[in-house]
Amino acid sequence: MEKEKLVYVPMAVDILHPGHINIIKVSSQYGRVMVGLFTDEAIASYKRVPYMPYEQRKIVIENIKGVDEVVPQLTRDYEENLRKYKPDYMVHGTDWREGPLADVRAKAIKILAEWGGEIIEPEYTQGVSSTMIQKLIKERDS
Repeated sequence: MEKEKLVYVPMAVDILHPGHINIIKVSSQYGRVMVGLFTDEAIASYKRVPYMPYEQRKIVIENIKGVDEVVPQLTRDYEENLRKYKPDYMVHGTDWREGPLADVRAKAIKILAEWGGEIIEPEYTQGVSSTMIQKLIKERDS
């Protein structure tokens, strides 16, 4: 019997939205879904301190249909977890093809290729992001 494929999905999930659900739904079609949940320190290194601490975000994400396991993602660089878990697939929205994550993407592709792993890039869910939701909340409060 062939072992089920492992699908690695890095996420911050400070404010859960339909884009996250879409990525998990797509990921679960390829195998067992492991979410690499960014730690508070990892998020703060490139955004702001998250609204919910890691343990609360972990409880939320591990109870989403399609998520099999949640592990800490310590940095914005995926190398450590990719080498540790050697997933068959890594799933990330198309938003990282350009901009600050383009180099991280290129490195992930190169690392995954070492054992035949692949990147799957579902189309980025337009019109929703944690940053946009945060902006709307601030506008409503002012």
